[in-house]
Amino acid sequence: MNKTASRIDVESRLEHARDVIRAAGKRAMDYYDGTAGDLEIEVKANALDMVSIADKNVEAIIRDRIADAFPEDGFLGEEMGIEQGENDCLWVIDPIDGTACFVSQMPTWCISVALMVGNEVVLGLIYHPCGDELFTAMKGEGAYVNGEPIEASKVTKVSDGLLGLGLSHRTKSDVIVPVMTQLLDREGMFIRNGSCALMMAYASAGRLIGYYEPHINPWDCMAGIILMTEAGGWTNDFLGIPNVLEDGGPILAAGANVADELAEITGVKR
Repeated sequence: MNKTASRIDVESRLEHARDVIRAAGKRAMDYYDGTAGDLEIEVKANALDMVSIADKNVEAIIRDRIADAFPEDGFLGEEMGIEQGENDCLWVIDPIDGTACFVSQMPTWCISVALMVGNEVVLGLIYHPCGDELFTAMKGEGAYVNGEPIEASKVTKVSDGLLGLGLSHRTKSDVIVPVMTQLLDREGMFIRNGSCALMMAYASAGRLIGYYEPHINPWDCMAGIILMTEAGGWTNDFLGIPNVLEDGGPILAAGANVADELAEITGVKR
């Protein structure tokens, strides 16, 4: 942890964020099971790129409760954009990652919250309300699910496990199809569940050998990055990509022993 981060009370922020993300998950579940009323939906780029009233309300809950406790911190969220703080702390929030699944009554969605101090991710939380699994990581302290330690996969070749694969309307076929082809030619297999954050959480727990997406926004993957590295895995230098907080970029997360092979398959710099 850098000197700037060491001066910030990261542990208190983690404890507060645990309570906040679970409260946000409870509210999201109210929308998911219909008890909160009709789910208003707005289409963004296309029919599969959407935002619901649940996304907006859940993000507001997270921002408001963190701001009450840490008023000098800043925020970057999918729905409400960036709000600069008075210190080096920036909370990066995806209130519902996997909105298309959420509104389609499929359980593969989650809430993702990360804390950056300067240019370093120091906290990550991913909560899967449908499974009541809370994945957490703090810089230098390991990764956990519901308080139990987790480790990234230790497999040595792609044929020994499942790769999480993400794509969106931004993904061109000439980018993703060669990755699928190479993976299958090596007797590997992939899954896509509609949520980058949830698949990165699964990779940090060793359930997947890794995760790849040619273009992703920072709020989708920031918590997953620290989860993966604290679990003993590897990710590409996502924060080293120019203008990544504004424009996003490619993400590759992998178990340490299979990172070279996945980097070769995806073309992501190792």
